[in-house]
Amino acid sequence: YIDKNISIISDSFFPPGERYVKILTNGADALLGRIQREVSGLQQTISRATAERLPMYLRYLRMLPCHPDDRISSSAIAGAMSMGEIQVRKDLAAIAAGGKPKVGYRIGELIDRLEESLGYRVRKSAVLMGAGRLGRALLGYGGFRNYGLEIVAAFDTDAARRGSTEEGKPILPVEALPDFCRQRSVRIGILTVPGEQAQQACDLMVQSGIRAIWNFAPAFLRAPDTVLIRQEDMALSLAYLSGRLTEQNRQQDSKEQSIKETD
Repeated sequence: YIDKNISIISDSFFPPGERYVKILTNGADALLGRIQREVSGLQQTISRATAERLPMYLRYLRMLPCHPDDRISSSAIAGAMSMGEIQVRKDLAAIAAGGKPKVGYRIGELIDRLEESLGYRVRKSAVLMGAGRLGRALLGYGGFRNYGLEIVAAFDTDAARRGSTEEGKPILPVEALPDFCRQRSVRIGILTVPGEQAQQACDLMVQSGIRAIWNFAPAFLRAPDTVLIRQEDMALSLAYLSGRLTEQNRQQDSKEQSIKETD
C-alpha cells in the first residue's frame, strides 16, 4: 500500500521551537492511525477513507478550549474544517453513538471514541534510520505520543552520529536493527536516509519485522504487500503551495484588471 496524498499542516498544530518538524503532512495522521489499527490488530470496521479523516477530527477536537461535557455538532465540525456536513456526520456515526440532532456529541466522549477506534491508546514503538538533521528532529519530537507512538531509537551507518540524543534516545549502528526490533517487537519504521540508500534500508527494515514504513527519502520503495508504506516529499509539498499561490495571485491580478477595465 503506497499513499502519496500530501499537504502541509498549519503551524498552529505545533508548539514553538519545533519548526523543523512542522513540515509534516495530514497524510501522516492517516498513516499513524492506520498503523495503529493494523499493528494492534483492531477490527477494520470502517472504510479506509473514513479512517484517514478521523485523525483530523481528533486533532481539531483536542485543540478546542472547552470542557469535556460541552457538546459540538457535526455541522460545527464541518464548518470549522471546511468539509461537507453529510460526510462528517457519516464518519462520526461510524465510530460514535450519541450524536443528537441540533445538540451534537459530548466532546470528551467523542475524543475517547476517536482515540479508541484509531488505536491511539495502545502504545507502540517506532525506529528511525538516518540520524541526520531531519532524523534527529523527528527523533526529538514529542508530539507522536499524542498518537500512541514513540520513536525509541535511531540507526545510522555513520559512527560519528552514534551515541545518545539530548532526550537520551540511542543512535545505534545499522547492524543492530534486526535484533533491536525483534527483542522489542517494533513494527513501525521511519526512513530519513539519502535516496540511493532508501531501498536497501527498506529491505533491512522488512527483514527486521517492520510492517509499516514512513519514508522521507526521495525514492519510491518496493516492499511486500503486507508492508504499509507512506511516501513523503516535502519539496513537492512546498512546490504545490507555491503553485497554488501563483494561481491565486494570477486570479487576483485578473480580477483587479477587470475592475480597472470596467471603471
